[in-house]
Amino acid sequence: MSEKRVYTFGNGQAEGDASMREVLGGKGANLAEMNHIGVPVPPGFTITTDTCNEYYEVGQDKIVELLTAEVDAAVAHTEELMNCKFGDPKNPLLVSVRSGARASMPGMMDTILNLGLNDEVAEGMVEKTGNPHFVYDSYRRFVQMYGDVVLGMKPENKEDIDPFEAIIEKVKEEQGVVLDKDLSVESLKNLGYKTQGRGNYSMTFDHYEEVPKKIAEEIQAKKNG
Repeated sequence: MSEKRVYTFGNGQAEGDASMREVLGGKGANLAEMNHIGVPVPPGFTITTDTCNEYYEVGQDKIVELLTAEVDAAVAHTEELMNCKFGDPKNPLLVSVRSGARASMPGMMDTILNLGLNDEVAEGMVEKTGNPHFVYDSYRRFVQMYGDVVLGMKPENKEDIDPFEAIIEKVKEEQGVVLDKDLSVESLKNLGYKTQGRGNYSMTFDHYEEVPKKIAEEIQAKKNG
């Protein structure tokens, strides 16, 4: 049997527990244990700490190859428990990607929220929630986090201006508002498009039939950090 690299949790069940900190990291072990003791925790999965070490030994392409089947199965398991589908505009599954470690590590990389959003999914969520401001602000934040953590679109030093914040500040100035929350729906919607095409990068989030590929990119970003 091949080595297990992905451990699922959800609906009061988990493949790990609190004793598996060395395998799942502190966050992963605690999430598993909370399921066992009845604490309501959204379903998800944890990739083992050894997989991080393995990444440095075999490289990105091999790790993606080794992880794809297990990640694919774990996403399907999460979809089943949540009764929604990754990339489905009418009933989408949105996930967060969080880093973890065996020991507490100050300065860990940022969480990426709302993985699963794209233009089509956003439109479907507007219909479902009736709150376009919430939806497009969430989409804008996702694009910003993805660009920062996965694509490395961030200032090179403390003196540089964050490229995403520069775009947001310009839009706020054009609209005549001070706070992000006061931006119009149209401004937030346009921010999603503006930030996706910033600089020499092009971000598209249309092809969610390749779920493991998107998650693998974020896993790589976490390991590089």
